[in-house]
Amino acid sequence: MAFKIIFLEEFGKAFVPKRFISNLRSYMLKAGFNEVPYKFFGLLFYISAFITTLIFIIFIFPYLNQSKFSLFEIYVFSFIGWFVIQLFFTALFIMLVYFYLDFRIYYRTKKMEEQLPDFLQVLSANLKGGMTFERALWAAIKPRFSVLGSEMAKASKKVMTGYDVSKALVELADKYDSLMLRRTVDLIISEVESGGNVSQLIDRLVDNLKETRALKEEMAASALAYVIFISVIVVLISPLLFALSFHLLQVLINFISKLSFATQNVRALPFAFSKVNVNVDDFKKFSMIALFVISLFSSLIVAIVEKGDIKGGIKYIPIYIFGSMGFYFFFIKVIGSVFSGIL
Repeated sequence: MAFKIIFLEEFGKAFVPKRFISNLRSYMLKAGFNEVPYKFFGLLFYISAFITTLIFIIFIFPYLNQSKFSLFEIYVFSFIGWFVIQLFFTALFIMLVYFYLDFRIYYRTKKMEEQLPDFLQVLSANLKGGMTFERALWAAIKPRFSVLGSEMAKASKKVMTGYDVSKALVELADKYDSLMLRRTVDLIISEVESGGNVSQLIDRLVDNLKETRALKEEMAASALAYVIFISVIVVLISPLLFALSFHLLQVLINFISKLSFATQNVRALPFAFSKVNVNVDDFKKFSMIALFVISLFSSLIVAIVEKGDIKGGIKYIPIYIFGSMGFYFFFIKVIGSVFSGIL
């Protein structure tokens, strides 16, 4: 009997619940994928199983083998350990894929909304030149409309082959997570079906979209002072204060230890200095963790203030974290050279 090979695609489909398949497909379309990558999902499961096997062989099995467990207990603990580790890595991969797709949808939608006014302007010019709506839609597709052009080309091909215009535009809007595009499409469909002046409507839409973009840019510019203030506090002031506290702690510990040693031989004093139990290395670790947390949440705050959305400020996270950490170690070196005589 021939051995049946379990293909990646079949294995990936097996772990996707049927009730989530339709939602998953629409979600993948918004991310720019025409098909659900079941092969990739199956590959991720095999990778998680491989990592689980390595962890089980290297860490769990030797521990269970050396412990005084019965054979039944070893089987039970092995099953529980394997299940928990496999579940953890599966959930981790699902979260990573979800975050990647979510950010891909965001940046794809953002790029499309930047190109939408220019595309509508070209479409309006074609309509004013006497073209039909279907022909004007096809002629408006230009190479510079990279994100919007590819999906618009598919919708235009459907329309030119007899597909309903309203249905094609609705399917186009469903491929982007954009309220702006959805409202624009609804207005164009209503104007096309009523037989009105579509070019005049598109001109008004272009003016409104450009005005909205100008208002957003003005709001971002007005928030620049807050962004600069937060950036200086996080990247410069906080590392400086933590580095100064680190060296002051070293000075105090050194001073108290010397004072404690000096007062041990003096019995006339009514008090005595005990040994300081504060570890400067622990304070350094605490400072690094605190700077990491401060930088992370500050970058998210800056993203909300400047972009209006956390997703738009992901690029600030490594800048703030590595910037604050770099200045922290730099200030430790500089202040350490100043305090070298005291220490």
